[in-house]
Amino acid sequence: MQKLAWLLTPLLMMASAAPTLALDEAAARAVIAKAVDLYIRPAYVDFHVKAAALSAETGKLCAAPSDDQLKTVSARFADTIEAWGKVEIIREGPVLEQNRFERVLFYPDRKSTGLKQVQALIADPDESVTNPDSLRDRSVAMQGLGAFEYVFFGSYPEGVISGKDSFRCRYGLAIARNIETIGGELDAAWGAPDGIADAWKNPSADNPVYRNGAEAMQALIGLHVHGIEMVRDQRFKAFYKGRDQRMLPNAAVFRRSGNTIRAITANVEGLAKLWQVSDMNALLPADKRSSASSVLFDYKAATAAIRKLQAPTADMLKDDKYLAKLDFIEFTLKDAMTRIDTDIGAAVGLSAGFSFADGD
Repeated sequence: MQKLAWLLTPLLMMASAAPTLALDEAAARAVIAKAVDLYIRPAYVDFHVKAAALSAETGKLCAAPSDDQLKTVSARFADTIEAWGKVEIIREGPVLEQNRFERVLFYPDRKSTGLKQVQALIADPDESVTNPDSLRDRSVAMQGLGAFEYVFFGSYPEGVISGKDSFRCRYGLAIARNIETIGGELDAAWGAPDGIADAWKNPSADNPVYRNGAEAMQALIGLHVHGIEMVRDQRFKAFYKGRDQRMLPNAAVFRRSGNTIRAITANVEGLAKLWQVSDMNALLPADKRSSASSVLFDYKAATAAIRKLQAPTADMLKDDKYLAKLDFIEFTLKDAMTRIDTDIGAAVGLSAGFSFADGD
């Protein structure tokens, strides 16, 4: 079997230290297999496909600049953001190697590191960044979706189509190809016969990822809790921390390209689908299955509400009705997280006092 070299995250280290769960090993393995085969693996394939389409269309734009082709690139960029949003919640495995996660999306960028670096490149071009192989060795903030967004949707975006093979477009193309390469690496890693997917689905005493189904289930439940925390803390709270706090519309992810809501929708929609296809109900006794159904209800209610949101502009963040919608979404996600962290955890045998929330 090919050597597995993935570093264990703090979540997995907690899982290893926790008492063995009192749950059916076969049932746990079945849930993990469904999570991998019906969600994680297809989601990484889709991200690779969407990233390849973005790369291809960006290449066409650089070769023959036009407003129509720029619109096509914009559409493929939105598709890639959505596809990434659905795997962004899977913070496990190969995506944590080689800084892949940050290289795809460096966010939040609290000190505007990426913005400053990309602006400097556009002002004083460095041809080395137009080579994807060279770009991957540069700052993570210069080579992912955030950098691509600024190149094509930041100040003076007309510079992208100012002429054939402009520096700005060629730099954007290198970014797109870099993202495509990362997507391909992740697709291949999860698709390898003896790779990470096999390690997830077949825990054993000599498995460097999971020793048993109990550890795998703790990690899967943890993905949901920490996924919700990410949406809450790094997406919504980036621009809305509460009615008595300063509103920060310019801090919203992908706000320049108008993809803030699409990105957040993808995150929550992905969590909902992962929960549903994994068949978490199968782990629970009959009298506890309503808890799993309630989690799915919360996810779907939050997704429906997010889809109806307009972009969080300065004007929208002054609207009481808009803020009420944000409060409702936060409440719904918090309810889902509480149910997963306590009700579901207890139902599958987690020891009293064990909590995934906020790293406890």
